[in-house]
Amino acid sequence: MTTNADGAQAELPPAGGKKLSRAEIMQMTGFEMVKGLSANVVPRPPMKQIMPFEMLMPERIGEVELVATPEPRFANLLNMVNGGWGMTLLDTVMGLAAQSTLNVGEMAPTHETSVKFIRPIPLDIGPLRIIGKVVSQGKTLITLEGRIENYEGKLFAHGTSTCVAVSAL
Repeated sequence: MTTNADGAQAELPPAGGKKLSRAEIMQMTGFEMVKGLSANVVPRPPMKQIMPFEMLMPERIGEVELVATPEPRFANLLNMVNGGWGMTLLDTVMGLAAQSTLNVGEMAPTHETSVKFIRPIPLDIGPLRIIGKVVSQGKTLITLEGRIENYEGKLFAHGTSTCVAVSAL
């Protein structure tokens, strides 16, 4: 059960069931859409086939968490995880956190993203948490922060992003 922008309760279809159509998705708030992605009722973007990750069910608007395990195909010449892997996942999680704050018919494309790498990510690290949170939201600009960390809280990369809320119609 989820609440849309008008305060009405809406029920998402069961996970793994029939995927929602684009028309149905366009009638959802951003939070409903993000929860639908997590529940696997909103079709996953094709990029997920290239960059595999799992999305945890969001509990709060403006906060999203992904779990991803680096694969050998993302290694750089030094046999560490290429920075593009982390940058892409940070951009994804912060974009989803921004999307979760929006009303029906809105989207929030990335205006800019910056990533600071704290330490290299070894290929054999295992699952990592990729966390995105809204820091500030105005009428059109949404400022976010993101983190890649292990389950002990060790930080590997930190990012910031600005997304612009626009009409998706």
